[in-house]
Amino acid sequence: MGQVARALQREHGDVESTLAATTRAAVGNVPGADECAVTLVTGRRRVECRAPTGDLPRAVDAAQERFGEGPCLSAVFEETTVRLDDLQHEQRWPRFAAAVAGLGMGSMLSFQLFVTGGNLGALNLYSRRAHAFGPEAESIGLVFASHAAIALAGAQQEERMRTAMGTRELIGQAQGILMERFKITGDAAFQVLVRASSHTNRRVIDIAADLVSTGVLAGPAES
Repeated sequence: MGQVARALQREHGDVESTLAATTRAAVGNVPGADECAVTLVTGRRRVECRAPTGDLPRAVDAAQERFGEGPCLSAVFEETTVRLDDLQHEQRWPRFAAAVAGLGMGSMLSFQLFVTGGNLGALNLYSRRAHAFGPEAESIGLVFASHAAIALAGAQQEERMRTAMGTRELIGQAQGILMERFKITGDAAFQVLVRASSHTNRRVIDIAADLVSTGVLAGPAES
């Protein structure tokens, strides 16, 4: 886990690289795992497969979204850990099991990662063999999933901060253009952007981006 932590730290520059580092490391550290992916469920309906290590996770997530059932969705909504020992004899999710029977998956292990509003996630491990995940794999996977959840949350927070900083910088540039053009204060320039936003029913950041890139202010420009 120390090696995993250092690997994730090296890859924490953005959410996608963190997810990719997480799934690669999970395959290398959890006994029995052949493939891995992080599944994000948005608004309790949309299932999105992120950073899969192969094609199998994509196909499995597509089936879960199509039928609204499966190990990952159970881990996300009902339990913290869900284990599917033998796909050929699985009764809990019959439509899902039938849909993925020919994909080459024998067993699956899912761990809940986080819950933020209506958005949830799970770390999913896949094996081509039945009964591939025993108690050891479940214990190691649970610790790993907890670590991955923290790393993912940190990466998402950094991404939000970078987006916020970029937004402030762009709006500041737009204010500077308006201050020079109309000889007004910074506060007055911001109010011009707000009025333009209200007049066009667009976000202030979009108005600012257009002004910076084209020099044209949408909507009224009176100060």
